[in-house]
Amino acid sequence: MIFNHRPPGVTGLLDAVLSWVALIGGGLTLAFMTLFSVWNVLIMRKALNNPIVGAEDLLVLSLVAVVALAIPFGARSGAHIEIEVLESAMSQGFARWSMIFVKLLGLALLVVMAQQLWHAGDSAERFGETTQQLLISYQPFYYMLAISIALYAVVLVLDIVRLMSGRAVSLLRIDGDLQ
Repeated sequence: MIFNHRPPGVTGLLDAVLSWVALIGGGLTLAFMTLFSVWNVLIMRKALNNPIVGAEDLLVLSLVAVVALAIPFGARSGAHIEIEVLESAMSQGFARWSMIFVKLLGLALLVVMAQQLWHAGDSAERFGETTQQLLISYQPFYYMLAISIALYAVVLVLDIVRLMSGRAVSLLRIDGDLQ
């Protein structure tokens, strides 16, 4: 069963929120993209020779939403790429501190990214940043990505706290069990 073995506290709450948002939000968005693509291509374009105006805009923005929903969940579940070539040759203490250092660098980068995405959202409407056909503003999508990146930063902060307290980072598995 999903979410049976959540860690206590903030991490458990974050796991539950990220899992449900990814499951419901991502699932609904992917279902929309699938159904809308099939409807537009097979029925409107091929059968009726009348494709939906702005379909590409809606699909691109839906893809941005899927990515935004997946970023923090991927961070929590360990889906992002991690190269551990030298870890087996390191002492346990050095490996832990090098992981803390790398996570701190990642945290700094994510904070800058979230701030810049939020700033881009603030100026998107003013500069007329919109989709090509339907003229949908990019502003809410910049905000969505900024929040997503900020949640990734929160995941890194929780990982750093665990590592600094001498504990291993526990990952959320898709089935809900911790690794």
